[in-house]
Amino acid sequence: MACTTPPAAMCLDSATLRTYSAVGACSAGICNYTQTDTVCNDSNACTTDSCASGACVFIPAGCWAPVTTISAPTARFRHTAVWTGTEMIVWGGSVAVGYPGGEVVAADGGRYNPLTDSWVSIGGGFGRAMHTAIWTGSEMIGWGGVYWWCVGSYCFPEESSQPGDRYNPTTNTWATITTAGAPTGRTNHTAVWTGTEMIVWGGLYTNDFPPPGTEVYLASGGRYNPSTNTWSAISSAGAPSPRAFHTAVWTGTEMIVWGGYCRGVECGGSWGVSGTGARYDPVTNAWRVMASTGAPSAREQHTVVWTGSEMIVWGGEASLNTGGQYDPVTDRWLPITTSGAPLGRRDHTAVWTGSEMIVWGGRATTSYFNTGGWYDPFVDVWETVVISGAPTARAQHTAVWTGSEMIVWGGSYLYGGNTGGRYTPP
Repeated sequence: MACTTPPAAMCLDSATLRTYSAVGACSAGICNYTQTDTVCNDSNACTTDSCASGACVFIPAGCWAPVTTISAPTARFRHTAVWTGTEMIVWGGSVAVGYPGGEVVAADGGRYNPLTDSWVSIGGGFGRAMHTAIWTGSEMIGWGGVYWWCVGSYCFPEESSQPGDRYNPTTNTWATITTAGAPTGRTNHTAVWTGTEMIVWGGLYTNDFPPPGTEVYLASGGRYNPSTNTWSAISSAGAPSPRAFHTAVWTGTEMIVWGGYCRGVECGGSWGVSGTGARYDPVTNAWRVMASTGAPSAREQHTVVWTGSEMIVWGGEASLNTGGQYDPVTDRWLPITTSGAPLGRRDHTAVWTGSEMIVWGGRATTSYFNTGGWYDPFVDVWETVVISGAPTARAQHTAVWTGSEMIVWGGSYLYGGNTGGRYTPP
């Protein structure tokens, strides 16, 4: 008789699958099939492996891989990172030299290649921290920020009067950008890249004497064109009120500024967080107010991402786990669910994957986090970022999206670090 009807595959336990050969041998009228027991494991650390209903099941779960510290930049926080398409470039930042108050500014950085898990050291630009950096497609442009001056064991920020720099990773060379027509030196501002220009806006600077000085909040900015090495002024008519610790995104036609913090004379003698914003069109050099109805509560030190059609705001001071989605076409806000959202935080990071926003790290009043979540705006649902293998808790770090993974690096937990991790989402 022909033995061609083997028993169905079965799970011996939650991880082991038993299968049978397609053809068996007949002995004394009984078909005997060769059985094979297989542990369900696809050798992919980013999946959860199990056996169920007679089959191995590999469920995408997301995973972390470490970033090498060999030849990495020294430990730092308040630095910047940009993604070039093949490498992450880290530059500047604050380096702790004592606590409390002791900091120096880094005038170096590194280029990290995730394919080889290797660093190349870079130097040559101006030292700066709490600055901005953008990627043009061929160069990194760094601008603004602070250096530190010290009295005894205490150090104070001085807004950089140094010009910005342009770094070309292909030639490993630096160039200084003009200061003619440039905005006032500042920190805690924002910068976006339009495809042809860098737009800088907002922030603050410090009147130094007597220490620690008083902060002056700004409602000004400028547009820098690297092709001509020239600055253009930004209209102040209709601009948002003075602020720092705000956010900005580029939509493809406009820069959207939202949220932030201000105190002092320029804020009407009061202080507080903002829940307002405005949209800037560089072609017409004009601002227009954006809707506030339905907007998230006022906040600072939050994050934003641009999805291609909406701006998503999340987190911020004081330990908020709320947010909103803003559609500039309809000038309308929609809320974000808090069900399943990460714990409230500030000084965290957020990246856009093309379909989801990934939030990670940050701090609350007395806690630092190495947790996070990813948010799908199309179904208004949060999922948890796996914690196994994640970097240590931190804030004031950086994160970039490579097209397939999020790279987290640096940051502070009292003194800062030079470690990182690569997260592949499900």
